[in-house]
Amino acid sequence: MEVEFRRGELSLVVAGPGTGKSLFAAFLAMHGNIPVLYFSADSTAATQVSRCTSMITGRDVKAVKNALLDDSFGDYEKALGDRWWVRFNFSARPSPEEIESTLLCYLEIFGCFPHLLVVDNVTNVDTGGAGDAESYSFGLESLCEYLSDMARETNAHVLGLHHTTGEHSDGLKPIPLSGVKGKIARVPALVVTLHKEIDGMDSRILNASPVKNREGFEDSSGETFVSYRLNRSNLRLEEIGDDLMAYAA
Repeated sequence: MEVEFRRGELSLVVAGPGTGKSLFAAFLAMHGNIPVLYFSADSTAATQVSRCTSMITGRDVKAVKNALLDDSFGDYEKALGDRWWVRFNFSARPSPEEIESTLLCYLEIFGCFPHLLVVDNVTNVDTGGAGDAESYSFGLESLCEYLSDMARETNAHVLGLHHTTGEHSDGLKPIPLSGVKGKIARVPALVVTLHKEIDGMDSRILNASPVKNREGFEDSSGETFVSYRLNRSNLRLEEIGDDLMAYAA
């Protein structure tokens, strides 16, 4: 559907809580096998290590988590070692200054900036207090401008994860551009919203709608989307069918 996560640009992936936006971002990072810096304010180290190891190796995520907790993780260490240029920061409230210093450390160690920088979630970035809804939205938009400038300066693709407005928080219906919390969609070059389908048999379909796309197809209603099956064992996203474009009824 002409969606590309281009270096030097900012994108937002927007979804309700528990829909799968962190899984989406982690799978993009692991599947691409590119230099990555991931600010994981929303998930712990144990959760992210287990998830990413499962995505890389194809092993069951519960078995991986148990091995990590039982200190019997040796079988997985080589797989993680092969992704040596993927790095995580687990600060719960990273400031812009911490993001910058971590970026400079990455450059010093690896000799390049990351190709992908993930901020999970943008609302976790400590930009100072917001006294009301207007100043909250203004602060988020200013943060997006800051992240967009960072993308241009470092030639990284900066991917921010973000929440929806309240009426879309269950994640069960297509989310339009107007469903982005704080109305901060002006700055990003790309905005993708996610909603889920649950079939009652412990299976989940994740639908991705390009509601803003400066360089390709977009449908701001969210009603046009690509569908992926979430493999609940290894947390990989699997393409469904030959024709990936689906239309909501």
